[in-house]
Amino acid sequence: MRLDKFLKVSRLIKRRTVAKDVCQGQKVSINHRVAKPAAEIRPGDIITVDMRNHILEVKVLATPPSIKAEEAHTLFDVLKDEKKEY
Repeated sequence: MRLDKFLKVSRLIKRRTVAKDVCQGQKVSINHRVAKPAAEIRPGDIITVDMRNHILEVKVLATPPSIKAEEAHTLFDVLKDEKKEY
């Protein structure tokens, strides 16, 4: 599954276009390497998203093409969620 689609399906980012923009801004990495929106995601990958006020690191557990909103949290396991210091 594409990185931008996973971010949207998992509800880590609400819209796919926003996910694409975040990836193109080099704010997302897969296994500690900066990733493009079309990068392939597999279970076991570590995704790090540098958001405006915090850094989120998750481990991918599954990559279904679609899922109900209330089950989206089952697609990943949060490894780190830290606030940024300015």
